[in-house]
Amino acid sequence: MKHLLKLLDVTGEEIIELLNLADQLKYERKHGIEHACLKGKTLGMIFQKASTRTRVSFEVGMYQLGGSALFLGANDLQIGRGEPVEDTARVLSRYVDGIMIRTFKQAEVEALAEYGSIPVINGLTDFAHPCQVLADLMTIREYKGVLEGLNFCYIGDGNNMANSLIAGGLKTGMRVSIACPKGYEPDETVLSFARAYGDQFKLTDVPADAAANADVVYTDVWASMGQEAEKAAREKAFQGYQVNDALLASAASGCMVQHCLPAHRGEEITAEVFESHAGEIFDEAENRLHVQKAVLKRLMG
Repeated sequence: MKHLLKLLDVTGEEIIELLNLADQLKYERKHGIEHACLKGKTLGMIFQKASTRTRVSFEVGMYQLGGSALFLGANDLQIGRGEPVEDTARVLSRYVDGIMIRTFKQAEVEALAEYGSIPVINGLTDFAHPCQVLADLMTIREYKGVLEGLNFCYIGDGNNMANSLIAGGLKTGMRVSIACPKGYEPDETVLSFARAYGDQFKLTDVPADAAANADVVYTDVWASMGQEAEKAAREKAFQGYQVNDALLASAASGCMVQHCLPAHRGEEITAEVFESHAGEIFDEAENRLHVQKAVLKRLMG
């Protein structure tokens, strides 16, 4: 494993190894055990999309691992303003020890990895969000004890989260059900991958069918960054796709609810459901720190 670009590239065994390492690092952090394994190393953090959790968790994670993080905002680099990604990759490879990028196009992340000579981590693209899904899997395993054999359900847009949850869920042995309105399905590359798993995967436009007997119900915002102009049309299309008490009535007893945040209460999830599962959701947010530290150690250590 040289990079973390998307979970389609990672084996189930590699995912479990990362989760085990994240558990270890979390335990050490909670018990005051230092683990400065990246002392003297620098992570270049490229942000072409705004962020709360991604920036803070990566920056704090590098500090806790003994290294440093350099924030590079949209106005700090020449990417997209005259300098090819290929040249940026070559230059940064001479200065820093790893790159984390949060951007729009998956192709930019792939090009950085192809032309650079240092590890590249996808902090989010329009196609994939592997770091978030690793944190989701870590949290589910903390609460449920296992991943294999669980019924996992995602309700909402077939976006980068759906793409990554399908790959991560199936590769770790979960049965994955996705409910999206027609026209908002996950990427065809991901669906082609998922179909190879037979009846472990289900795609439907009926949320209650996807949520039936679910051990985990997951949702995300209906309009992501860059889709604000489509918000009204999306709200109309996603009516009936809210995670609420009526939907959860068909899920398994003790069902978890997960949300990658930020959450729009009253839209994709009711305030009541969000608050009743807030402990699980904010554990999920915290675990971004621990699992990303595992990725950093694995790739840069």
